[in-house]
Amino acid sequence: MSHDHDHPHEPIGTEGEPAAAARARALHELLVEKGVVDREGVRRRIDWLVSRTPADGARLVARAWVDPGFKARLLDDARAAALELGLDPGPSPVVVALENTEAVHHVVVCTLCSCYPRALLGPPPDWYKSLPYRSRAVFDPRGVLEEFGVEIDEGVEVRVVDSTADIRYLVVPQRPAG
Repeated sequence: MSHDHDHPHEPIGTEGEPAAAARARALHELLVEKGVVDREGVRRRIDWLVSRTPADGARLVARAWVDPGFKARLLDDARAAALELGLDPGPSPVVVALENTEAVHHVVVCTLCSCYPRALLGPPPDWYKSLPYRSRAVFDPRGVLEEFGVEIDEGVEVRVVDSTADIRYLVVPQRPAG
């Protein structure tokens, strides 16, 4: 194949493709073949998904830190609050905002897979999807937090919440001093 620059390229192919990727590709091909989805629709959805960024969640948090009325609306209905800022909260039926306080610190986990508010925070980090995190966050949340460099005083309650296919959680951290 000729192209406008003169350096070699490895051929694009599926050799060495991980088994999970091969299954996903095969499922995609079958769904297209059966007319359940179309290639362009899948491409648009993937483009939308990878364009999401944690900056959208940061906008929600920053606004909540400076606007008590918005914070109350965010904690009451995170989906509506996101829309208020012109943010797309995505397809999750319910998005719940939880507030960290002097008395309570939240840890979010999806014990079954990796349900995550991708529309507001971007793709989940690899550690969030890992089996060690998903299992240990439930029975040793303080230990997991310490591994991330977060030490919670013994007097602070640590609440673990489990995301599901129907509910995604967004934590509003405490506002730093100043």
